[in-house]
Amino acid sequence: MVNARDSMDRPSGQRAVARCTELGRAPYSEMEGGLFRPYLGPSYRATCDRLATWMHAAGMTTRMDAAGNLLGRYEGLTPDAPVLLLGSHIDSVRDGGFFDGMLGVILGIEAVAHFAAEGKRFPFALEVIGFGDEEGSRFPSGMLTSHAVAGVLEAPDPAMSDWAETATLAKALAEFGLDVGQMHTASRKGEKILAYVEAHIEQGPVLEAEGRALGVVSAIAAQHRYRMTLRGMAGHAGTVSMDLRRDALAGAAEIILAAERIGRAGTQGLVATVGSLDVVPGAANVVPGEVVLTVDVRAGTNAVRDRAAQEILAVAHAVAQARHLALDVALQQDLDATPCDPRLTSFMEQAVRDVTGTDPRLLVSGAGHDAMIMAHLAPVSMLFVRCEGGISHNPAESVTDADTDAALRAMIAFIGLFERHFG
Repeated sequence: MVNARDSMDRPSGQRAVARCTELGRAPYSEMEGGLFRPYLGPSYRATCDRLATWMHAAGMTTRMDAAGNLLGRYEGLTPDAPVLLLGSHIDSVRDGGFFDGMLGVILGIEAVAHFAAEGKRFPFALEVIGFGDEEGSRFPSGMLTSHAVAGVLEAPDPAMSDWAETATLAKALAEFGLDVGQMHTASRKGEKILAYVEAHIEQGPVLEAEGRALGVVSAIAAQHRYRMTLRGMAGHAGTVSMDLRRDALAGAAEIILAAERIGRAGTQGLVATVGSLDVVPGAANVVPGEVVLTVDVRAGTNAVRDRAAQEILAVAHAVAQARHLALDVALQQDLDATPCDPRLTSFMEQAVRDVTGTDPRLLVSGAGHDAMIMAHLAPVSMLFVRCEGGISHNPAESVTDADTDAALRAMIAFIGLFERHFG
């Protein structure tokens, strides 16, 4: 029987969970009583330092790239060996959970530690990457750093301000010892990158409902995210008659209900969400004069997403016209549906089958991941881990030691299968 101390001295699901939990508190969080780890903040630096310590212990050399991503490299049989990338993201949403993103980084480290303990080398190098800005929780541009690595980063605006309006992108990078003008040099295009593999909590309830520890991702849903601004006329709540009002909030309410109706009527995993609503002036006795809302539309195919988005936009314009409101719409995020590589998916299916003894469940991810950007650089594969209640982006986010250990063994088996079919 292995005691608790021994299990913490070797690669295991228990150690992975413990490490993610450790990183959920100060100094690895900038939120009292919860987790918030924004890109390039003090907690981000502390987290990178702690991860680098674990990477070194696992036999890796480490470096920070020009976009602020952390990389650990476990050399292959030759110095110029091609690379199999493992990883996920380091940053978190405000008041987030301990496992979103971070579990994939830690499982990558644990997998490398397993092979290092065996003295095993491959005809390819293993690299673990922790992406800095997947969530867009500091700057209004999610997946900024995976865009840089994939070589598809458009020149970022150095003057882009963070949400708290405390720093520009240029200032934040400079304070971290980086140069916004050099972000593009994080690109790995032209290098021998064989594949990118990401383990992640499911962020949904399917695996738990079906009693499965693991699932295999077949594709990542297409996304459109809009910022809508409705402008009417603020007025006294007691003196402006109902027929003369230009109530921006009432117009927003119509758009919100339309988005829900269109999302409910869709197919192929269509969902539509209004997740943010800012009302100006926001007083109980004033007719709202301006409302800013976000509309997030996702589906398993671009066509279904696009059709639903156009329906919602058509309703928004009709509402604005009928209510005499000005409407501004900005597309903030445009991500195509991303199929995972069929060959890698078959390897991951076999790895899960070997570990669990059952045929794996194939899932389309409704959430976005760095993998959908990395697909511009290399074939991608994703492994899902069951999370309690399907809860994510929430302090209640939870995984079990046993499920995480199964995920680690599946990652190890996947790498073994990848080697067997290499070349």
